Amino acid sequence: MAFQSSELILAADGSIFHLRLHPQEVADNVILVGDPGRVNLIGSFLSPIEVERQNREFKTITGWYGSKRISVISSGIGTDNIDIVINELDALKNIDLDNKTVKSQLQKMRIIRIGTSGALQEDIPSGSFVMTSRSIGFDNLMQFYDIPRSQDSQQIEQQLKKHLGWPENFTYPYVTEASGELTEKMRQSKFIPGMTISAPGFYGPQGRALRIPLADENLNNKIHQFRFNNLRITNYEMESSAIYALANSLGHQALTVCAIIANRKRGDHLSDYQPKIKELVQSVLEKI
Repeated sequence: MAFQSSELILAADGSIFHLRLHPQEVADNVILVGDPGRVNLIGSFLSPIEVERQNREFKTITGWYGSKRISVISSGIGTDNIDIVINELDALKNIDLDNKTVKSQLQKMRIIRIGTSGALQEDIPSGSFVMTSRSIGFDNLMQFYDIPRSQDSQQIEQQLKKHLGWPENFTYPYVTEASGELTEKMRQSKFIPGMTISAPGFYGPQGRALRIPLADENLNNKIHQFRFNNLRITNYEMESSAIYALANSLGHQALTVCAIIANRKRGDHLSDYQPKIKELVQSVLEKI
């Protein structure tokens, strides 16, 4: 059955609506970043460049790193933008845009998010790198999808809600897992593994209060103390929960690695973090 034009929207040139890309312009290896400016940084490592395109905050460069074809795409900030990016990337790979029907042979992408993040444990210094084994979504995006979750993930959800004293009128925290294959591929001593919270905002949802008081002033301390078996919550960011949930549901591999640019327990911040981002980018490009 074909999708209606109102459900799968294309631009006048036949490209997917928000990303403005055609199917042949997207590689199987995708690096996601939040900042469109960071696309240029990663793109400087690619040669030759095949595609360079931007629509709104969604900028894409597709090119080659040695023998590996890679697309670098900016998502902007937040899981709402991730909903657009992952669904449209999957459509480019797995839906015939001319007939608007799902292809009989489905393609898998390897999706790696490179981001910045704030650490929630004292022993994770600014300038270090964190690899997200599981992401905990404080957003409500996945309530609109029927997503599979492992038994471990459901146990973490239940224990975390109890530990945090999660209000019944709040969106439930959901837990999603990284690709095991990508985790092994990227594993190295410089990456600190842990669980990451994807927050739906930068200030209140991450325990920052400027002029509006917080609903729970002790939230970050409770997060800091939470343990599930040998896992702890290492950091905050704003996209990984949706990336993992959507990628897993669609049959793609996904992993997030972040440079820590602030430590919330210590109260410090790394003002010049661009050299660390460049180091992280090089590590990912070598292993993708």
